[in-house]
Amino acid sequence: MNVTYLDAIREAQAKALARDDRVFLYGQDIAAFGGAFKATKRLAEEFPGRVLDSPISEDAMVGLAIGAAIDGMRPIIEMQFADFSSIAFNQIVNQAGTHFYRTGVPVPFVIRLPSGGNKGSGPFHSQSLESLYAHFPGLVVLMPATVEDAYTMLLDAVELDDPVIFCEHKLLYYHLKADKLPAEGLPIGKARIARAGTHATVVTAGAMLHEALKAANQLAEEAWEIEVVDLRSAKPIDTDTILASVARTGRILCVAESFPWGGLNAEVIARVVGEGFHLLDAPPLRLNSRDTPIPYHPNLWAAHRPTAASITTALRKLLGF
Repeated sequence: MNVTYLDAIREAQAKALARDDRVFLYGQDIAAFGGAFKATKRLAEEFPGRVLDSPISEDAMVGLAIGAAIDGMRPIIEMQFADFSSIAFNQIVNQAGTHFYRTGVPVPFVIRLPSGGNKGSGPFHSQSLESLYAHFPGLVVLMPATVEDAYTMLLDAVELDDPVIFCEHKLLYYHLKADKLPAEGLPIGKARIARAGTHATVVTAGAMLHEALKAANQLAEEAWEIEVVDLRSAKPIDTDTILASVARTGRILCVAESFPWGGLNAEVIARVVGEGFHLLDAPPLRLNSRDTPIPYHPNLWAAHRPTAASITTALRKLLGF
């Protein structure tokens, strides 16, 4: 049995709908059409009246979800692309994110963001917004990088009483497969050592995990053992696991597909320098996509984002210090 990353998301939604009558799905063309990426295919037939097409208004979609969540429901909202969630920015960060602080009433919903780039998507369908949403209090921001996490983390997200931004990477939808779905996974907020090592640590998340693992495997042929930490969650962030890894290796490279100014990489490095400076044998490095709009052309896009090759180059610099 081959289960894709997209299958895992679809199965998690089906299980959430089956086990909790408060759950419903809402988004553009997600009912009869099954969504832009078919993440809700056949679910409208299986759960009549609970998989609902929305108007083409992300602001209205999230506003409805906030109201429903306040009234006791647990909506799962699908954005066609992560980029489009910016239309609902005020609703997400100023309404949902602050509501419990202001009223003591939780807002339990999940917004699914098909994130990151792929060939030919360009600047309006390729953004990675996890750092943006992690900046604001009250939001949980998740970044599953495996089939198993796509399944278990989405189910866990539905159970949380907080608004959750679920950054699923669309490049992984069909390219990533597993033999089966797990019964349980690591708790939200806990990072995972995806590859053990002793010479340097790479901290990353989402699709970049797989580029980092390729780089680590390449350097292993030269007797360098690179430890790779899969953050899994941008907020909360597992500082303890990161520091423990740096204590073993003495070096850290942070890799993210998002833009370089500020962001998740900067946050990780700030924490390492602030709490674990004595552990470092070399200056921390970070590698992001380039500080330009995301290009359409596949060759330009490949040069725009971090890849196994550019991660390997950065690691050689780190190891050579």
